[in-house]
Amino acid sequence: MRLPIVITSVAVALAVAAGNDGIPRDTSFTARSTNIKVLKSHPEARLVEPVLPAGVRAEENVVYRTLKNTPYGDRQLHVDIYRPADDKRYPAVLMIHGGGWRSGSRELQRPLAMHIAAAGYVTVPVEYRLSLEAKYPAALHDIKAAVRWLRANADKYGIDPEHIAVSGCSAGGQLAGLTGMTNGSARHEGDGDYPDVSSDVQAVVNIDGIVTFVSPENIADAEQRLQKKGEMPVNAFWLGGMYGDATDHWEEASAILWVTDRSAPICFINSQLPRYHDGRDSIYEKLDRHGIAHETHELDSDIHPFWFFERWFEPTVRHAVNFLDKHLK
Repeated sequence: MRLPIVITSVAVALAVAAGNDGIPRDTSFTARSTNIKVLKSHPEARLVEPVLPAGVRAEENVVYRTLKNTPYGDRQLHVDIYRPADDKRYPAVLMIHGGGWRSGSRELQRPLAMHIAAAGYVTVPVEYRLSLEAKYPAALHDIKAAVRWLRANADKYGIDPEHIAVSGCSAGGQLAGLTGMTNGSARHEGDGDYPDVSSDVQAVVNIDGIVTFVSPENIADAEQRLQKKGEMPVNAFWLGGMYGDATDHWEEASAILWVTDRSAPICFINSQLPRYHDGRDSIYEKLDRHGIAHETHELDSDIHPFWFFERWFEPTVRHAVNFLDKHLK
């Protein structure tokens, strides 16, 4: 039996503001705003706070990329770095926040990052350009650049450069899946620093993120939302238009279309809401055809951003760590 849908979107409210740098930002999706919504149907829910576990150290607000001559000047992009408080090398996990490709920030990944780091990883929540600042493929190119940066700076941060994973939640899960399925794809790479360093990842953790935009259900849903609200839904806005107007981007951003022998093993951690695992079951056949490992864990959650809350936080961390241990250690 399907559980009732309580939250179907994490970036609906329009709350746009420009910071001191002039970059437009949608501030509608935060841990606090999500908590307020969830408490209406789950008064027992408890938000997980970003408290650094014992034995883990942090280095935050590290610049990994500077984009020159943007409409907002020289644009710096940042990561946070969490790792065991010793001098050993560990596999790394680049962690991508959600928010409909339009809202959210890397701070949303900090609780997960801190606890996965405690299991013996260098975890790296990453900032990337959102759709009010730059449309697809800017976000993907930022993620690929961040992987290259991690590998190029492996000695500095105590990273095993042969074992780098990417994880993400919601829109971040979509980006994580796309990053891992497009290992070796020049079409998806983008440009920037360290062009001779590989952006391949060795594992993907996709937390309630889709792997296709071009399913009939997704295309029809976008059309219905446009007709009902009179504005493009967040996925079409990010992709530069509705399916008929931006077909190439809808296809290029659909991880299901880009599975090859070089694609990374993938772990899906999902809610009970079908909308947020669109394409998941269909991608299994392609992964199997190429001998690529995959696994799925569907939690008893009737809300989409379940990873924010104690009830589902611990199993999310456990499933992610168990999968990463299999493929990175």
